[in-house]
Amino acid sequence: MDQPAAPAPLPYGTPDTPRLAVRGEARLEVDPEIARLQITVAARGTDRRTALESLTRRNKDVLDLVTSYGDAIETQETGAFTLTPELTAKGRHERVRAYHGRVHLTVTVTDFTVLGELTTRLGDTELTTVNGPRWALRPDSPAHRAARQEAVRQAVRRAREYAGALGASLVALVELADLEAENGTMTPASVAAPRSRSGYGGAEQAPALDLEPVRQTVYAQVNARFTMTRPEL
Repeated sequence: MDQPAAPAPLPYGTPDTPRLAVRGEARLEVDPEIARLQITVAARGTDRRTALESLTRRNKDVLDLVTSYGDAIETQETGAFTLTPELTAKGRHERVRAYHGRVHLTVTVTDFTVLGELTTRLGDTELTTVNGPRWALRPDSPAHRAARQEAVRQAVRRAREYAGALGASLVALVELADLEAENGTMTPASVAAPRSRSGYGGAEQAPALDLEPVRQTVYAQVNARFTMTRPEL
């Protein structure tokens, strides 16, 4: 005859081995590691060929400018390309008035000392729109690991404080649950007084923007359950 299964341990422990549940949190403020620029290159022509040729030329100029910064650029990626006909407002027939072309680019910069100059030069390019920078951490940034480790240490400290208030001490870790670990929302940079940097600029160009990096918030949170000795009540 089968033996009855042993009862599962109570989630709240026993008088001799109580369980203690705490939450550990960590919030770190760190410098960003990368900055992303969203660039839109536009062109307009009365016919399709003219619009395409203008867009191709301007896109090449922007890519050449970005490439000239060498190792300061981590990645440059081309996103959506659009070519849209604009119809005349009047008339019964579908007549094209002009063609509008756009190319969207994303540039990731790691050397912030050239960022202000690059942003200014891009903004000075014909029919080019620049959005950014957007500051961020890399997904594998050591800051994420540091926040998770600090959250665990904070949970242990809090558990020891609770146990010590009861005249008890921790015995063992029963469970550790990672609830959330994420970096802060990427925020556009603040703009201060112009500051120039030599080595990349042409003979005539607008003064470089002074872009101050926005510190990133890295947050981690864990739930931890411990067993402790019998309290001295």
